[in-house]
Amino acid sequence: MKLSEFIINDIKPLSTASRISELQGVFNQLTYSHMPIKDENEVFIGCFFETDVHCFDGDKLVRDYIYALEDFHVKNTTLWLDVLEAFAQNSSNIMPVLSESGKYLGYFELNDIIGLFNESPFFFEAGGVLVVEKGINDYSFSEISQIVESNNGKLLGAFVSQIKNDIVQVTLKIGNTSLNDIIQTFRRYSYNIASGHEEDSFTQNLKERSDYLNKYLNI
Repeated sequence: MKLSEFIINDIKPLSTASRISELQGVFNQLTYSHMPIKDENEVFIGCFFETDVHCFDGDKLVRDYIYALEDFHVKNTTLWLDVLEAFAQNSSNIMPVLSESGKYLGYFELNDIIGLFNESPFFFEAGGVLVVEKGINDYSFSEISQIVESNNGKLLGAFVSQIKNDIVQVTLKIGNTSLNDIIQTFRRYSYNIASGHEEDSFTQNLKERSDYLNKYLNI
């Protein structure tokens, strides 16, 4: 499905010639975090943040607060994952969409884009989720794929979910096999297992109980 099919035009950008009270009224009626603004030549120039707008003087014009505009948007050719990233980077639930020539086409709603993400095999295909960690200069996706596939696993998706103190955390969705052999192989390749997994937890608990029993028998 083309992402352009999700472009919405229900709310038109307000002009810089509009009063702030009009913009405040729009925010009072809607649940959007931002509102697109156009200049008097019908050109998109940015978005106002709801919290900022409610602090403005309602009797003034939008152009009086143009310095507070946030400049973010995507193009109608932007890939959906990049669109999702733009939402996250700008803490917005509305994303203006421009054509390649810069013409305002409408906007995306965050829930629609998240819905596309939820329809991906990463979420709806059967499989297990595994989170592994390794040094930022030591891990590679080719190595991760090799480890999974060498244990007859099917890698349904992978993404870097965290980078902290030069340690990269990679979240994997794996289908078609038990995760236990894959976990053990990752450990042999010096990956730390950050996620808890039922089979692996069972093995670990069994080992701990065995160690406890051996200590008890040796008393």
